[in-house]
Amino acid sequence: MAERMMPAEFASLMNRFFKSGSDILIGCDALIDKFVGDELIGLFLPAIVADHPAAAVEAGRRLLSATGHGEPGGPWLPIGIGVHSGTAYVGSVGDGLVADFTAMGDAVNVAARLASQAGPGELLVTEAAWTRGGPRHLPNSERTLELRGRASPIEVRALRIDGISPGS
Repeated sequence: MAERMMPAEFASLMNRFFKSGSDILIGCDALIDKFVGDELIGLFLPAIVADHPAAAVEAGRRLLSATGHGEPGGPWLPIGIGVHSGTAYVGSVGDGLVADFTAMGDAVNVAARLASQAGPGELLVTEAAWTRGGPRHLPNSERTLELRGRASPIEVRALRIDGISPGS
């Protein structure tokens, strides 16, 4: 998308996305970890959100809706979302002049790789998150994915809100 836009136009589009996404994530009790390129990373910490997997899925559904997925004219920004639940390091990294507060580890990597494999309008949720409180009442399809850096495939549930059946 960026290659078809002027840099200032793309920055404006991303600022709209980051504002909308931040409002949604914060409204669902997430911490905003960071903006990375065209990606927004939110953390749903169990100490803050008891049912963190369900909160993450709800935030994802709201973000898909806010970006126009499910609208007759289509999304103003096609996005895909990944949700995973697991243990991660959350704290300060870096030393000296450059430091950051972030989350790191396999759980974070899995979520990021899911997001990169999710198609527009798609929310991919690992079985780890699904079994810890995923919204079982939502229509979904099961899928097995190979993720870069993982020794074995991972089972996910694919949810959509744009009227296209999961897995199509």
